[in-house]
Amino acid sequence: MLAAMERVLTNWHASSDSLPAGLKGGVVAIGNFDGVHLGHRAVLRQTLDIARANAVPALALTFEPHPRTFFRPQQPVFRLTDARRKAELLLDAGMDGVISEAFDRDLAELTPDDFVERQLLHGLGASHVIAGHDFHFGRNRAGTPELLKQQGDRHGFAVTLVDPFSDPVQPGEIVSSSRIRQALGEGDIATANRLLDRPYDVSGTVVEGAKLGRTLGYPTANLKLPEETGLRHGIYAVRLRRADGSLHDGVASFGRRPTFDNGAPLLETFVFDFSDDLYGEEIGILFHGWIRPEEKFDSAEALIVEMDRDSDVARAILAAIPPAAVNGAG
Repeated sequence: MLAAMERVLTNWHASSDSLPAGLKGGVVAIGNFDGVHLGHRAVLRQTLDIARANAVPALALTFEPHPRTFFRPQQPVFRLTDARRKAELLLDAGMDGVISEAFDRDLAELTPDDFVERQLLHGLGASHVIAGHDFHFGRNRAGTPELLKQQGDRHGFAVTLVDPFSDPVQPGEIVSSSRIRQALGEGDIATANRLLDRPYDVSGTVVEGAKLGRTLGYPTANLKLPEETGLRHGIYAVRLRRADGSLHDGVASFGRRPTFDNGAPLLETFVFDFSDDLYGEEIGILFHGWIRPEEKFDSAEALIVEMDRDSDVARAILAAIPPAAVNGAG
């Protein structure tokens, strides 16, 4: 885990202007890459193949915040991965470097010609650009895939446009970040994890809650997730990942605690057979299975009975997934 963080700090650059000379001249994959899912990984494999064949770096160029959030801040996108987690996953996929460019008014107002010259030529010195078949760029999305190819011919870089990635389990369906967000919004963890090719995960610093779980015999590690998180409220089988990389089985509730206060959404994780103090610790939660929707109970006693059942179900789900199988997802 620490080695991965050091690699992110070394190879994750907030701007193409800060890119070391040794990473220039490479093959550049452009995209939002939210989730770094199966479809993204197909693009990254193609990027790596071309880069290795030409003995140049393989780079991913992405943008923060998500452009849709920039243009519609009142409707922020439910992000599958924050900037740091996305960079970590891109590097894990083999990229030699990740450039996370600030998507601001200045970038949004660049003409297509200026985008190519500033970002791809001056900033990255790209020798080959890989993008989706419908990639648009520059002010008002005026830059088309055809224009990108023309710019490549003019400036001397190759362009490869990649078709959408078809779901290997459901032919005809496309693997996309939007589809994964929809699955998570329905509590369909199995589909989300299959399309991500790893467990969906969130991370953050453990905060103090109302300590209601402690009074019920279920002390929890609590995370406040971004307001735009579209995960369905309910109960999940999870594993908690600590900074040392260790994984611990548990059951989590994401929601408003309708039996008690119906307050702001909170992710509350009860870790089985665990007594360490986690307050203030940076943790990750990996989701492995959906158990049931959030419910309001008539009494705390009725809730405890249901929580006991939830724990049994979570243990059964997790027993079928050896921790070693998910270490790489952390």
